Amino acid sequence: MTRLALFGGIYSNYRALEAALADVRRRGADAVYCLGDLGAFGPYPDRVFPLLRSHGVRCLQGNYDNSLAGGLEDCQCGYTDPRDNYFARISYGYTFKNTSAENKSWLGTLPMSVRLEAGGRRVLLCHGSPRKMNEFLWESTSPDAFLEYLLDEAHADVLCVTHTGIKWHRPLSRGRHVINVGVLGRPENDGTTDVWYTLLTIGSGGVKAEFVPVSYDYQGLAADMRAERLPEEFIETITTGWWTTCLEVLPHKERAVGRY
Repeated sequence: MTRLALFGGIYSNYRALEAALADVRRRGADAVYCLGDLGAFGPYPDRVFPLLRSHGVRCLQGNYDNSLAGGLEDCQCGYTDPRDNYFARISYGYTFKNTSAENKSWLGTLPMSVRLEAGGRRVLLCHGSPRKMNEFLWESTSPDAFLEYLLDEAHADVLCVTHTGIKWHRPLSRGRHVINVGVLGRPENDGTTDVWYTLLTIGSGGVKAEFVPVSYDYQGLAADMRAERLPEEFIETITTGWWTTCLEVLPHKERAVGRY
Protein backbone atom coordinates (compact mmCIF):
# COMPACT_ATOMS: atom_id res chain seq x y z
CA MET A 1 0.00 0.00 0.00
CA THR A 2 1.22 3.48 -0.94
CA ARG A 3 -0.10 6.62 0.71
CA LEU A 4 0.59 10.02 -0.82
CA ALA A 5 -0.34 13.48 0.46
CA LEU A 6 -1.08 15.77 -2.50
CA PHE A 7 -1.92 19.45 -2.73
CA GLY A 8 -1.60 22.28 -5.19
CA GLY A 9 -1.98 26.02 -5.31
CA ILE A 10 -0.24 27.15 -2.14
CA TYR A 11 -0.62 30.72 -3.45
CA SER A 12 1.80 31.99 -0.78
CA ASN A 13 -0.54 30.87 2.03
CA TYR A 14 2.24 29.83 4.37
CA ARG A 15 -0.18 29.63 7.31
CA ALA A 16 -2.36 26.99 5.61
CA LEU A 17 0.73 25.15 4.37
CA GLU A 18 2.12 24.91 7.89
CA ALA A 19 -1.21 23.58 9.20
CA ALA A 20 -1.55 21.07 6.37
CA LEU A 21 1.96 19.71 6.83
CA ALA A 22 1.32 19.25 10.55
CA ASP A 23 -1.85 17.32 9.71
CA VAL A 24 -0.02 15.16 7.17
CA ARG A 25 2.60 14.35 9.77
CA ARG A 26 -0.10 13.21 12.20
CA ARG A 27 -1.84 11.03 9.63
CA GLY A 28 1.30 9.65 8.04
CA ALA A 29 2.20 9.51 4.35
CA ASP A 30 4.92 7.84 2.31
CA ALA A 31 5.58 11.06 0.39
CA VAL A 32 4.20 14.59 0.06
CA TYR A 33 3.82 16.33 -3.31
CA CYS A 34 2.91 19.88 -4.25
CA LEU A 35 1.48 20.02 -7.77
CA GLY A 36 2.55 23.58 -8.47
CA ASP A 37 1.70 27.29 -8.05
CA LEU A 38 3.64 27.96 -4.89
CA GLY A 39 3.10 31.72 -5.15
CA ALA A 40 0.21 34.05 -6.14
CA PHE A 41 -2.71 35.73 -4.38
CA GLY A 42 -1.30 35.76 -0.84
CA PRO A 43 1.44 37.62 1.11
CA TYR A 44 5.14 36.96 1.72
CA PRO A 45 5.78 34.35 -1.01
CA ASP A 46 9.27 33.50 0.25
CA ARG A 47 7.84 32.09 3.49
CA VAL A 48 6.57 28.90 1.83
CA PHE A 49 9.97 27.70 0.61
CA PRO A 50 11.59 26.89 4.00
CA LEU A 51 8.46 24.94 5.01
CA LEU A 52 8.52 22.85 1.84
CA ARG A 53 12.21 22.08 2.16
CA SER A 54 12.18 21.26 5.86
CA HIS A 55 9.29 18.80 5.37
CA GLY A 56 10.76 17.17 2.28
CA VAL A 57 7.86 18.13 0.01
CA ARG A 58 8.48 17.19 -3.61
CA CYS A 59 7.30 19.98 -5.87
CA LEU A 60 6.16 20.23 -9.47
CA GLN A 61 6.18 23.34 -11.62
CA GLY A 62 2.89 25.12 -12.20
CA ASN A 63 2.21 28.02 -14.53
CA TYR A 64 3.05 30.58 -11.82
CA ASP A 65 6.34 28.87 -11.02
CA ASN A 66 7.24 28.65 -14.70
CA SER A 67 6.55 32.37 -15.19
CA LEU A 68 8.52 33.42 -12.10
CA ALA A 69 11.49 31.27 -13.05
CA GLY A 70 11.50 32.54 -16.61
CA GLY A 71 11.00 36.20 -15.77
CA LEU A 72 7.83 36.31 -17.86
CA GLU A 73 5.45 39.25 -17.89
CA ASP A 74 2.35 37.35 -16.77
CA CYS A 75 1.30 34.28 -14.80
CA GLN A 76 0.11 32.17 -17.75
CA CYS A 77 -3.04 31.56 -15.71
CA GLY A 78 -5.20 30.96 -18.76
CA TYR A 79 -7.78 33.69 -18.11
CA THR A 80 -9.57 35.49 -20.95
CA ASP A 81 -11.82 37.89 -19.02
CA PRO A 82 -10.44 41.45 -18.57
CA ARG A 83 -11.43 41.62 -14.88
CA ASP A 84 -9.82 38.25 -14.13
CA ASN A 85 -6.66 39.37 -15.90
CA TYR A 86 -6.65 42.70 -14.04
CA PHE A 87 -6.43 40.94 -10.68
CA ALA A 88 -4.05 38.33 -12.08
CA ARG A 89 -1.63 41.13 -13.02
CA ILE A 90 -1.76 42.59 -9.50
CA SER A 91 -1.16 39.16 -7.96
CA TYR A 92 1.68 38.26 -10.30
CA GLY A 93 3.38 41.65 -10.00
CA TYR A 94 3.40 41.43 -6.20
CA THR A 95 4.62 37.82 -6.19
CA PHE A 96 7.37 38.50 -8.72
CA LYS A 97 8.63 41.49 -6.75
CA ASN A 98 8.65 39.62 -3.43
CA THR A 99 10.12 36.26 -4.50
CA SER A 100 13.90 36.09 -4.13
CA ALA A 101 16.16 35.45 -7.11
CA GLU A 102 17.36 32.25 -5.40
CA ASN A 103 13.82 30.92 -5.07
CA LYS A 104 12.92 31.90 -8.63
CA SER A 105 15.93 29.97 -9.85
CA TRP A 106 14.92 26.93 -7.78
CA LEU A 107 11.42 27.02 -9.26
CA GLY A 108 13.00 26.63 -12.68
CA THR A 109 14.54 23.30 -11.66
CA LEU A 110 11.21 21.70 -10.79
CA PRO A 111 9.76 19.05 -13.12
CA MET A 112 6.57 19.68 -15.09
CA SER A 113 5.20 16.26 -14.14
CA VAL A 114 6.04 13.22 -12.04
CA ARG A 115 5.34 9.56 -12.85
CA LEU A 116 5.03 6.96 -10.13
CA GLU A 117 4.28 3.25 -9.94
CA ALA A 118 2.09 2.21 -7.02
CA GLY A 119 0.10 -0.97 -6.47
CA GLY A 120 0.63 -1.98 -10.08
CA ARG A 121 -0.88 1.31 -11.29
CA ARG A 122 0.74 4.08 -13.30
CA VAL A 123 0.28 7.41 -11.50
CA LEU A 124 0.81 10.75 -13.23
CA LEU A 125 1.03 14.03 -11.29
CA CYS A 126 0.83 17.32 -13.18
CA HIS A 127 -0.47 20.85 -12.71
CA GLY A 128 -3.23 21.53 -15.23
CA SER A 129 -3.50 18.47 -17.44
CA PRO A 130 -1.16 16.07 -19.27
CA ARG A 131 -1.70 18.16 -22.40
CA LYS A 132 -1.13 21.66 -21.09
CA MET A 133 0.28 23.20 -17.94
CA ASN A 134 -2.60 25.68 -17.54
CA GLU A 135 -5.53 23.63 -18.83
CA PHE A 136 -8.56 23.75 -16.53
CA LEU A 137 -10.07 20.34 -15.81
CA TRP A 138 -13.45 21.12 -14.24
CA GLU A 139 -15.68 18.37 -12.89
CA SER A 140 -18.79 19.64 -14.70
CA THR A 141 -17.14 20.00 -18.12
CA SER A 142 -14.96 16.86 -18.15
CA PRO A 143 -17.05 13.92 -19.42
CA ASP A 144 -15.82 10.40 -18.80
CA ALA A 145 -14.92 9.85 -22.45
CA PHE A 146 -12.63 12.89 -22.44
CA LEU A 147 -10.92 11.82 -19.21
CA GLU A 148 -10.47 8.28 -20.57
CA TYR A 149 -8.84 9.83 -23.63
CA LEU A 150 -6.45 11.85 -21.47
CA LEU A 151 -5.45 8.74 -19.53
CA ASP A 152 -4.93 6.75 -22.73
CA GLU A 153 -2.76 9.47 -24.27
CA ALA A 154 -0.78 9.92 -21.05
CA HIS A 155 -0.34 6.16 -20.49
CA ALA A 156 -1.64 6.54 -16.94
CA ASP A 157 -4.12 4.77 -14.67
CA VAL A 158 -4.38 7.50 -12.04
CA LEU A 159 -4.14 11.18 -12.98
CA CYS A 160 -3.79 13.87 -10.28
CA VAL A 161 -4.07 17.58 -11.15
CA THR A 162 -4.84 20.95 -9.53
CA HIS A 163 -4.97 24.46 -11.14
CA THR A 164 -8.75 24.98 -10.94
CA GLY A 165 -8.82 25.48 -7.17
CA ILE A 166 -11.77 23.10 -6.70
CA LYS A 167 -11.30 19.45 -5.75
CA TRP A 168 -13.10 16.46 -7.33
CA HIS A 169 -12.65 12.74 -7.96
CA ARG A 170 -13.91 10.68 -10.90
CA PRO A 171 -13.60 6.87 -10.88
CA LEU A 172 -13.53 5.55 -14.45
CA SER A 173 -13.57 2.20 -16.22
CA ARG A 174 -10.84 -0.41 -15.73
CA GLY A 175 -10.11 0.86 -12.23
CA ARG A 176 -8.77 4.19 -13.44
CA HIS A 177 -9.19 7.54 -11.68
CA VAL A 178 -8.85 11.28 -12.26
CA ILE A 179 -8.46 13.44 -9.15
CA ASN A 180 -8.26 17.18 -8.72
CA VAL A 181 -6.42 17.39 -5.41
CA GLY A 182 -7.59 20.89 -4.44
CA VAL A 183 -5.50 23.83 -3.27
CA LEU A 184 -4.17 25.20 0.00
CA GLY A 185 -4.04 28.84 -1.05
CA ARG A 186 -7.66 29.87 -0.77
CA PRO A 187 -11.10 28.37 -0.05
CA GLU A 188 -12.89 26.71 -2.93
CA ASN A 189 -15.88 29.05 -3.30
CA ASP A 190 -18.00 27.12 -0.81
CA GLY A 191 -18.60 29.69 1.94
CA THR A 192 -16.17 28.11 4.41
CA THR A 193 -12.66 29.26 5.30
CA ASP A 194 -11.12 25.77 5.20
CA VAL A 195 -8.76 24.72 2.42
CA TRP A 196 -8.05 21.19 1.18
CA TYR A 197 -5.47 18.55 0.37
CA THR A 198 -5.80 14.92 -0.73
CA LEU A 199 -4.62 11.68 0.82
CA LEU A 200 -4.29 9.18 -2.01
CA THR A 201 -4.04 5.53 -0.98
CA ILE A 202 -3.22 2.88 -3.59
CA GLY A 203 -2.99 -0.81 -2.80
CA SER A 204 -4.46 -4.23 -3.41
CA GLY A 205 -7.85 -2.91 -2.35
CA GLY A 206 -7.86 -0.28 -5.08
CA VAL A 207 -7.56 3.49 -5.14
CA LYS A 208 -8.97 5.76 -2.46
CA ALA A 209 -8.89 9.56 -2.52
CA GLU A 210 -9.69 11.21 0.80
CA PHE A 211 -10.20 14.98 0.74
CA VAL A 212 -8.90 16.46 3.98
CA PRO A 213 -10.09 19.89 5.21
CA VAL A 214 -7.48 22.20 6.72
CA SER A 215 -8.41 24.82 9.29
CA TYR A 216 -5.79 27.51 9.82
CA ASP A 217 -5.38 31.08 11.07
CA TYR A 218 -7.18 32.77 8.17
CA GLN A 219 -7.63 35.95 10.18
CA GLY A 220 -3.86 36.14 10.58
CA LEU A 221 -3.47 35.69 6.83
CA ALA A 222 -6.01 38.44 6.19
CA ALA A 223 -4.02 40.76 8.47
CA ASP A 224 -0.84 39.87 6.56
CA MET A 225 -2.57 40.66 3.28
CA ARG A 226 -3.78 44.03 4.52
CA ALA A 227 -0.29 44.85 5.76
CA GLU A 228 1.01 44.15 2.25
CA ARG A 229 -1.81 46.19 0.69
CA LEU A 230 -3.16 43.34 -1.36
CA PRO A 231 -6.64 43.85 -2.83
CA GLU A 232 -9.60 43.73 -0.47
CA GLU A 233 -11.23 41.39 -2.98
CA PHE A 234 -8.54 38.79 -2.19
CA ILE A 235 -8.98 39.31 1.54
CA GLU A 236 -12.75 38.90 1.33
CA THR A 237 -12.28 35.47 -0.27
CA ILE A 238 -10.01 34.39 2.58
CA THR A 239 -12.40 35.59 5.32
CA THR A 240 -15.72 34.50 3.76
CA GLY A 241 -14.89 31.47 1.63
CA TRP A 242 -16.50 33.02 -1.46
CA TRP A 243 -14.50 33.85 -4.59
CA THR A 244 -14.61 37.48 -5.65
CA THR A 245 -12.08 37.17 -8.50
CA CYS A 246 -11.24 34.52 -11.12
CA LEU A 247 -14.98 34.05 -11.54
CA GLU A 248 -15.43 34.31 -15.31
CA VAL A 249 -13.34 31.19 -15.91
CA LEU A 250 -15.77 29.10 -13.84
CA PRO A 251 -18.23 26.90 -15.73
CA HIS A 252 -21.90 27.56 -15.00
CA LYS A 253 -22.33 24.72 -12.51
CA GLU A 254 -19.27 25.65 -10.44
CA ARG A 255 -20.15 29.34 -10.45
CA ALA A 256 -23.79 28.76 -9.54
CA VAL A 257 -22.88 27.44 -6.08
CA GLY A 258 -20.97 30.62 -5.18
CA ARG A 259 -22.17 33.97 -3.88
CA TYR A 260 -21.16 35.98 -6.96
